Amino acid sequence: MSELRIYPEGSAGQPEATYTSFDDIRRALDKIGVGFERWEARKQLDDQASQDEVIEAYRDSIDRLMKTYGFKSVDVISLYASHPQKEAMRDKFLHEHTHDDFEVRFFVQGEGLFNIRKDGRVYGVRCVKGDLLSVPAHTTHWFDMGPNPNLKAIRLFTTPEGWVANFTGDKIADRFPRLEAPHYPAA
Repeated sequence: MSELRIYPEGSAGQPEATYTSFDDIRRALDKIGVGFERWEARKQLDDQASQDEVIEAYRDSIDRLMKTYGFKSVDVISLYASHPQKEAMRDKFLHEHTHDDFEVRFFVQGEGLFNIRKDGRVYGVRCVKGDLLSVPAHTTHWFDMGPNPNLKAIRLFTTPEGWVANFTGDKIADRFPRLEAPHYPAA
């Protein structure tokens, strides 16, 4: 289940607010310039669907975003619990960073936890299958795929080099819940 928890920036104790309805999550994120959508596939996909099959299943939604925002490329990334570099990949994105490009992720399957720091708050967005999150360029955030990732996601780029992570050096991410029990039980 999708979920948004909003915390004061200085404390990861009790959230100020928690939302689980799509409309409430979308409205709260819209206030800070973050896009949240739900997409449906044209056809049913199995776990072994190729990149081309995944892109074709979501072609209308992808084309709409490409036209609206000038995205030049799209790909599909898959990470599973058996991936030999899962710990290194998780660690890389668990540190607060920005990008010079949008960070747009659509969850074809699995889940992930984006934490966005904006206006003195941290917005913890748990995304699941069917969710699209669009984080504007230069927005501080970090991402957790969990200790045993199960994730297939569509990524859109205006320029591939614009997606380089610029780490802030702030250790804020160490103080907030990660995508693992008991804070975030499996979806």
